[in-house]
Amino acid sequence: MARSKANADVIREVIDAFNRGDLERVLSHLHPAIDWALAEGHPYSPDGAPWRAHAELIKSFFMRAGADWEQFAVSLQKVHEAGDHVVAEVRYTGRFKSTGARIAAQGCHIWQLREGKVVRFQQYVDTAQLRVAMGAGTGL
Repeated sequence: MARSKANADVIREVIDAFNRGDLERVLSHLHPAIDWALAEGHPYSPDGAPWRAHAELIKSFFMRAGADWEQFAVSLQKVHEAGDHVVAEVRYTGRFKSTGARIAAQGCHIWQLREGKVVRFQQYVDTAQLRVAMGAGTGL
């Protein structure tokens, strides 16, 4: 019997595919009914309410971020696996096209997996840095 892939390995593959711009590969690791939540205060989702399912996630996040950012990357710093959860310490880098501002923001992801598919994603990030780079102010 073949051993299933570790949850941390799945998350490494998701982040790798994201950085390559391989949306099809990213989605292949996400459950069709995924809950995907950005940090509260993020300009794309100020209230932090989750997007549900692939179509909503593609429209509300992936297409928008792809159009707004250049050289955007998620650098995986550390991965911590805890049962069906993976905590990933990350750093975001990139340049927001309309302002020309660059970021180097610390972040954290909490991923929940079931049977090798991501069913829930929660992001925590320096939203003040994002808001300034994106021309949205600090919101303070």
